[in-house]
Amino acid sequence: MAIGKLWSVTLDCDDPQPLADFWAKALDGKIAYTSDQFIGVETPDGLCIGAYKIQDYVRPAWPDGAPPKQFHLDFSVDDLDDAERAVLDLGATKAERQPSPERWRVMIDPAGHPFCLTKMA
Repeated sequence: MAIGKLWSVTLDCDDPQPLADFWAKALDGKIAYTSDQFIGVETPDGLCIGAYKIQDYVRPAWPDGAPPKQFHLDFSVDDLDDAERAVLDLGATKAERQPSPERWRVMIDPAGHPFCLTKMA
């Protein structure tokens, strides 16, 4: 039996505003909650992504490094090239290492978190 339903994922960062703005635009979401340390973005399907300010935040390194990434988000898209251009325009960067670019595009959000775009059949 499930203990509940996944409602939100929160990403650590040094400045919540640009991270929340990025994810709100990328996912057609809206800022649903704001405090000094946290901004919550609600997506159209009800899942929330939070941006949480951490003092002395250190960006994760992908795929290896110190500190290493601890998880990443995957997004199913209709067209990899279009989705890549869209997130780049919003402020993401493309990771140097692309293990399977015909199937996955590894991108980096404004706070350094890796995320993947994929075209799932």
